[in-house]
Amino acid sequence: MSLKKINPSKTIAWKKLKQHFLTIEKSHLKKLFNEDINRKNKFSILFNDFLVDYSNNRLNQETIDLLIDLANEVDLQDAINKYFEGTKINETENRAVLHTALRTQSNAPIYVDGIDIIPDVKKAFLKMEKFSNEVISGKWKGYTDKKITDIVNIGIGGSDLGPNMVVDALKFYKNHLNIHFVSNIDGDHVQEIINKLNPETTLFVIVSKSFTTQETITNAHTIRKWFVEKANKKAIEKHFVAVSTNIEKVADFGIHKNNIFPIWNWVGGRFSLWSTVGLTISLAVGFTNFKQLLEGASEMDVHFKNTSFDKNIPVLLALISIWYTNFFESETEVVIPYSQYLNTFTTYLQQAVMESNGKSVDRNGDKIDYQTGAIVWGSIGTNAQHAFMQLIHQGTKIIPADFIGFKEPLYDIQEHHKKLMANFYGQIQALAEGKTKEEVHLDLKFHGNMNKIEKLLPYKIFEGNKPSNTILINKLTPRNLGSLIAMYEHKIFVQGIIWNIYSFDQFGVELGKELAHNIYAKS
Repeated sequence: MSLKKINPSKTIAWKKLKQHFLTIEKSHLKKLFNEDINRKNKFSILFNDFLVDYSNNRLNQETIDLLIDLANEVDLQDAINKYFEGTKINETENRAVLHTALRTQSNAPIYVDGIDIIPDVKKAFLKMEKFSNEVISGKWKGYTDKKITDIVNIGIGGSDLGPNMVVDALKFYKNHLNIHFVSNIDGDHVQEIINKLNPETTLFVIVSKSFTTQETITNAHTIRKWFVEKANKKAIEKHFVAVSTNIEKVADFGIHKNNIFPIWNWVGGRFSLWSTVGLTISLAVGFTNFKQLLEGASEMDVHFKNTSFDKNIPVLLALISIWYTNFFESETEVVIPYSQYLNTFTTYLQQAVMESNGKSVDRNGDKIDYQTGAIVWGSIGTNAQHAFMQLIHQGTKIIPADFIGFKEPLYDIQEHHKKLMANFYGQIQALAEGKTKEEVHLDLKFHGNMNKIEKLLPYKIFEGNKPSNTILINKLTPRNLGSLIAMYEHKIFVQGIIWNIYSFDQFGVELGKELAHNIYAKS
């Protein structure tokens, strides 16, 4: 059974949303809050350690009801069921999409081509746990019998962005191992990493499902050449492991079969950090923390799968995004985590979102005449406030924002955290409420700028009415990070279903690679 192929713009709900948009387009958030004193509570959801507040959006209950009607009309629930059951919803590549199976806490079987995949997943994780424990404890030693001190992850795309982001995000929980990532084919990048390494105490993790990805294999061979010159070929066995399906090519590289970790074709690259692709995460923070990451994601999976759409966090976030993309015609969304630990989170989301939903052909094979795939960008607060917030506050574009904050800091430096969160709330309030002409006039008058009022007045007005979601989490833990990532994964899925596109292929990356190969061959 395949996904249903319904053009959303032909649905009754879409037509009603177009009409509804005309009635609410100019409504100001101030007015919406004044009309409903319970608005914040009505448009907020509590889930474990999460509070998701979507009240600062240009919508009302009718908007939400119509958006849910749209989800029902395209039969989103049927798609969700197929997603979790292992139906081959990645139809263009004839694959199931089962990264959720990697983190399930249930022992219920999940079948792909008639085979229960759960035993293989558990076996792979046991191997991953044993290996991680040996390296971290020092039991695993290098060719000169020295303990491993450095780990180098060699991969690109999902084999780099996901693990890199999680290792960075969970730096507070990191052990003694030094973690490095090599991704770019730029020789300067790999050489700068090599310059930091001692071959006697470094372990290399090569992550490539096919073991043919140009950037990864080029970097791997450059590192191998350096390593063999410093050590010898036999020493590769102690210092190189691989996450791959191509056993033959891995063996040709010199990696022992016991040092190969399996990956499955039902795991998409940009959703693979939950698999053995997350080996570097497990090495960096320990398998126990990696397991908690999986558990947090599983909790969001259960919420997404079983919760009615009106209280379903990923569904509502996806529907609100569609509201802006397809009716307000906004083209970008900004994600601003107020945590230095999430410094690379938006970079990770860019691949997850734009490689998934950057499509212009629908599931019927027809050219699409409505927008898909919002452009995602951002940075961390408060850095963002000194960079691009000017455009969001006073520019000409509607840019919906996600603000991600944490109630508690990891280090007990309360003064800093109070100032950080004051800025978090201040930006949200400023975007929503703005500052009127009258308020600016009074402010200038109060500060003794009477002679400058006429000149400065128009430049200091903030229109407000700028939409945002508030995602407030108790604390940054492996479990909560897992839930946060899974929340965005499911948001992406819902958008793809409603837009009637295939979110889990990425043919758009291929042409440039083919041309680069041809150009290189002629050079």
